[in-house]
Amino acid sequence: MSRVRVLIYASAPESDAGGVTEAYHRISAELSGTPGLLGNELMESLGEARSFVVMSEWADLDAFRKWETGPDHRGTTSPLRPYQDASRGSAFGLYQVVASY
Repeated sequence: MSRVRVLIYASAPESDAGGVTEAYHRISAELSGTPGLLGNELMESLGEARSFVVMSEWADLDAFRKWETGPDHRGTTSPLRPYQDASRGSAFGLYQVVASY
């Protein structure tokens, strides 16, 4: 199976500009050592103020789904939930790596 990347779209209100970054660090600390999680990154848009993407990379879809349906998923990720940006139709996306160099 191929690696899977999960993208979470987030937006920080002007009144809480550091909220996304704080939530990201808190969640990342809790996820450390999660089976199948290869790493994650917080990216801030250069074109849209206070717009972020959290990208996590998983060994495969099975590893992600096992964690996603597990008992800790909702509680661990709750600090980021108020900042989710569903303006694209969904606040997240799942992508499978089909090629890389």
